[in-house]
Amino acid sequence: MKVIVVGGGAAGLAAAISAAGEGAQVLLLEKNEKLGRKIYITGKGRCNLTNACDDDEFFRHIMRNPRFMYSSYRSFSCRDMMELLESAGLRLKVERGSRVFPASDHASDVTRTLGRIAAGRGVGIRLNTAVRNLIIEDGICRGVKTAEGDMSADRVIVATGGLSYPSTGSTGDGYKWARAAGHDVRELFPSLVPLAAAVDGGWDIASMAGLSPRNVTLTLIRGKKRTRSEIGEMLFTHEGISGPLVLTLSSMISGEDLSGMRLELDWKPALSEDELDARLLREFDAAPKKSLKNVMRSLLPESAVMPVLSQSETDPDAPAAEVTKAARLSLLHALKSFRLKIKGLGPMEGAVITRGGIDTRQIDPATMESKLIKGLFFAGEVLDVDATTGGFNLQIAWTTGWAAGAAAGRILQGQDKQTFYTE
Repeated sequence: MKVIVVGGGAAGLAAAISAAGEGAQVLLLEKNEKLGRKIYITGKGRCNLTNACDDDEFFRHIMRNPRFMYSSYRSFSCRDMMELLESAGLRLKVERGSRVFPASDHASDVTRTLGRIAAGRGVGIRLNTAVRNLIIEDGICRGVKTAEGDMSADRVIVATGGLSYPSTGSTGDGYKWARAAGHDVRELFPSLVPLAAAVDGGWDIASMAGLSPRNVTLTLIRGKKRTRSEIGEMLFTHEGISGPLVLTLSSMISGEDLSGMRLELDWKPALSEDELDARLLREFDAAPKKSLKNVMRSLLPESAVMPVLSQSETDPDAPAAEVTKAARLSLLHALKSFRLKIKGLGPMEGAVITRGGIDTRQIDPATMESKLIKGLFFAGEVLDVDATTGGFNLQIAWTTGWAAGAAAGRILQGQDKQTFYTE
């Protein structure tokens, strides 16, 4: 009796460890020369492996299909993942935003620890082994086809990732196999990705490239509705905007019509409008003969001064003492609601994750087993579930992988009678 796990990333490693823990004979197939290539580059090489938040907070960060995660997360939560690694000797630390990292700041330590756990549970690992297709007969998945030949199995877990970072091996194989098996795949978009953007009013955003404001608030607006606001840091680039704030808000944007969407940047979120107005009056009174553009350098980074003044339609060369109340209020509005047009999402190659994937209505939320094909399981990014930044997407991979592996292992032992299939 054997379980084959296709994909040696986060979800695949979790699935293999979990299935082996249930007593199954597990073979993990990875087409790369090493396990966890995408894990190595997460968190800028430090691996933000999960988040130490409470359960309610975790689900607030899931953008697509959070209810699908309820059953599996109860069985394997953020705390369970931390305990698994710490019990294997990996020291962890919690940083700002409850983000969890290995204490060493080396993502390789996470992969190495998981590989050691898998080996300790008897998981067989075959690297440089590309799966070409699934073997499905009479509505039952019976194994996989590889370049070396067919491999039979009692259960197959597909954990091949999405389309983001294709250099790590995420080339969409799982979507292709799912479609061939009769599954619907929701439209795929890059998520947690930089945005192509422009300054409303015509100022060239490229002049702001390299500017990295911190403790600012960015708000996504659809029509007249303020959809979501986030506070933190961002980065202006030659073609648009990036950074943590932007990546998070990009998870709420797909390839839909962008004409009714925009972003508003609050340069001074710590100050109310009245407090900021009082600050402007003090600055003007302190230097009445200085030009407005020079006075504003005490409030903004230099490369932001002219774009803000341009959007407020105030004269940058006017002496501070001559700024009218109407002009001051217009400037105040530009400081609190600096408008950015969204031109589009960045490319899939630069996305952290893929939005979209296998329709979760066709997957058992407790076991990750296909409702269409017996013995076939899906886990990780290949599913239509995604979240914001902060370790939440990796936790989705750990959780769904663990659920798939545990269910496959229990089925093989006959412990899960209601979903046990005789072949």
